[in-house]
Amino acid sequence: MFATQDTILKLLTLCALAHSITALALQERSPTPGGSAPLDSSHKYLIVRGESPSGSQEHVEFDNAATLLLRAFKNQQIPASGDLEECSAPSHKATFSGYDYVILLGMLVISLGIGIFYGFFQKGGSSSNEFLLGSEMNIFPVTLSLTTSFITAIELLGNPSEMYFQGTQFVLIVIPMVLVIPVAVKIFYPIYFKMELTSCYEYLGIRFGKEIRILGAVLYVIQMCFYTAVAVLAPAIALSKATGLDTKIAVVLIYVVCVFYSSQGGMKAVVIADSFQAAVLAVSLVLIVGLGCFYSGNPIQVFQTASEHNRLEFFNMDPDPTTRHTVWSVVIGGFFYWTSLFCTNQASVQKCMSLKSLRLAKIALGFAIIGLIAVFLLNFYTGLMVFTHYADCDPLTAGRISATDQLLPYYVINTYEHISSVAGIFVAGIFAASLGTVASALNSLSAVTCEDLLVNGMNIKISPEKGATYAKWMSLGFGIASFGLVFIVEHLGGVLQATLTLNGLIGGVTLGLFVLGIACKQANTKGAFYGGLLSLALVIFVGVVAQIVSVEQPALPTSIDQCDCHVNITNIIGGLLTEPVEIIEEGGFTSWPIFRLSYMWYSMIGCLLTVFLGWFISLVIDFIQRRNVLKITGKGIDNPAVSEEIFKSDSQVQYTTTTMIAEPRQPTSDEGHVNHAIRIDDE
Repeated sequence: MFATQDTILKLLTLCALAHSITALALQERSPTPGGSAPLDSSHKYLIVRGESPSGSQEHVEFDNAATLLLRAFKNQQIPASGDLEECSAPSHKATFSGYDYVILLGMLVISLGIGIFYGFFQKGGSSSNEFLLGSEMNIFPVTLSLTTSFITAIELLGNPSEMYFQGTQFVLIVIPMVLVIPVAVKIFYPIYFKMELTSCYEYLGIRFGKEIRILGAVLYVIQMCFYTAVAVLAPAIALSKATGLDTKIAVVLIYVVCVFYSSQGGMKAVVIADSFQAAVLAVSLVLIVGLGCFYSGNPIQVFQTASEHNRLEFFNMDPDPTTRHTVWSVVIGGFFYWTSLFCTNQASVQKCMSLKSLRLAKIALGFAIIGLIAVFLLNFYTGLMVFTHYADCDPLTAGRISATDQLLPYYVINTYEHISSVAGIFVAGIFAASLGTVASALNSLSAVTCEDLLVNGMNIKISPEKGATYAKWMSLGFGIASFGLVFIVEHLGGVLQATLTLNGLIGGVTLGLFVLGIACKQANTKGAFYGGLLSLALVIFVGVVAQIVSVEQPALPTSIDQCDCHVNITNIIGGLLTEPVEIIEEGGFTSWPIFRLSYMWYSMIGCLLTVFLGWFISLVIDFIQRRNVLKITGKGIDNPAVSEEIFKSDSQVQYTTTTMIAEPRQPTSDEGHVNHAIRIDDE
């Protein structure tokens, strides 16, 4: 029999009504000595689920009434007709064909071949700079590689489900991508190229000192190790549920290929492989959209259906920061998120630094962002297209899939099952996005470890000839470590979303350290160090608590009115009745509004908090140091080596030696310490 959500609601209302009548009848049967006991005001009978503890009499009465009605509903249920099957247990499941496996393996073999060519047959790559930066690469492959670096498989599967279940407000995320371009090409990258950096965290070392450079590098290592594990595991699980492809096989294939060509071929192999994988990804997206115009509806039909079902939303101007997606949270919060990815993430900075000049880096970054916007818009449209296809039979409600991320793989595998190789091309595109993310991360992690942690942090002298060998072993080691984290994260369940949130929080703090160094000349080493650590502790605490106490955003209405299969409503109701109820009591620090903020604000909070605390602590430390100097020198009178002008200016205290020469001595070029970062800021 067919049933709608209205039927479920009516049945649950009957359960609540029966609960109320049963409770009233029981109280009428057991009067008190003075007569019938009046109903207690705390008894709220017209509820769908009991609010009282599971051991209370009210809860037991409700369960008994609900069980009786559910049993009666099962007995009166009309048997499904012979030509209809259970939606949750289909007799035929679409799976990968031999052609699909050939396409997927072919993409992986070509990626391996690129690593073999640049690792064993291509001359060069013998020094650390050539291995990590690729020694003046061409602009076209770097542009494609930059584009794929910002596209993860999580987004390729998550964006369509966001459009399907929540609407189109998140589409505005492409606006901050455009806004980041002038910030990147006018502020950040000119500094990087003038300093000729291998790691962007070298800037923090020049501006603040060794400690801050190590702090930035450690934060990046932690961020990318966990992020790569989640970026591989999440799509592998979704693909395995929808296509039958084993999760462990998918994870092993991705890591074996990535670790090999990133550790053997270096930056050149990563960039060329990313270019090939970008082509595979583009073909898969265009193919799905093109076929969808024929099988699911043309653009006019897609947008008309989305409008009729309230999926189109672009101007939610709600000022409440706890609202998940608004114009303010998506545009402003997204600006800080994308700035951290484009400007202070080693994976992207390293690829831009592999070009010959700053002008080429600006062009590559601009075209990469344009390509990224095009991919995102195609991905968003795919979600609306899938909604049009399933507008009258939601596969999640019907039991065809068990999670929202399985929506797009299920659509492709089942809708285009009769078209040979489409599923293989689609899964190859998803694998390509994962390969690009992991390979870029491994290469950048080896650069950060060699340059920032070994050479700068531990003072280990590495010759240019041995640098490439060290970098290769680092890529291999981080690949193995990230692969091991996959199986740890797999058993953490709900921590997956927390790990992705942690990525944005750490990125915001790192961006704050860079902004502090560029914009605040009063900032000093201790202020940046303690401000960064304190900000990191605060934002991680807020993010973790917010993930623990957060309530899942309810999806927009869906329908199962016209499913071509039998929807087992009793299983759905039974699951609702047996689902545990968590009673969240108001009060306590977890009810504070800050823990209900939209996740889109996390990067902005981390950045601004780091800048403010770093600046404030720097001023406090500078004030304390000035007072100490004043006490020692007696305001400059007792010590002729200290001039009174020192205490009137804002510059740091400098000490000079007295001389018997009448004319003032001119400082030589060898005296003092030149702060290159401030000099570049002045320029």
